[in-house]
Amino acid sequence: MSPEPLRYTSMPSPAGPLWVAATPKGLAAIEFGGEEREVLAAWEARTGRAAVRDAEATRAYVEELERYFAGSVTRFRVPLDVLEGTAFQRRVWDALTTIPYGETRSYKWLAAEVGQPTASRAVGMANSRNPLPIIVPCHRVVNASGKLGGYAGGLDTKRRLLRLEGVLA
Repeated sequence: MSPEPLRYTSMPSPAGPLWVAATPKGLAAIEFGGEEREVLAAWEARTGRAAVRDAEATRAYVEELERYFAGSVTRFRVPLDVLEGTAFQRRVWDALTTIPYGETRSYKWLAAEVGQPTASRAVGMANSRNPLPIIVPCHRVVNASGKLGGYAGGLDTKRRLLRLEGVLA
């Protein structure tokens, strides 16, 4: 028996177009831009689930993201269903959720937070595989020097998100 499909929609945002997918348990994936068929193929490859366009099933998540972009949400309160990730990646993603809105932390801090203080590169790789960017705020992680470093959604997107949160002028 196949697993229940992801329910998804697209939405415009100040960070560019977003694809938002959910299961009955919660928000499962957010992707920046890209062609619909490529996004769906990537989700299916990662999760083993097909995807069905369903704006109603994702409405609450889209509304929460819209409130974030409008500046009225600083802490997300939507259920999550993280369908993928190693134990290490999940520890990193959990630690990301402790970084307050409008603040940044270094990769080194994050590595120490997950109990592996010399694993800054591994933490960076886990960040790049975060299935819920924005909600699990990997954009709040910067180099020890304060430089932005990489971001799966692109550095322009990272800058926009950090400006939105008042971190950058």
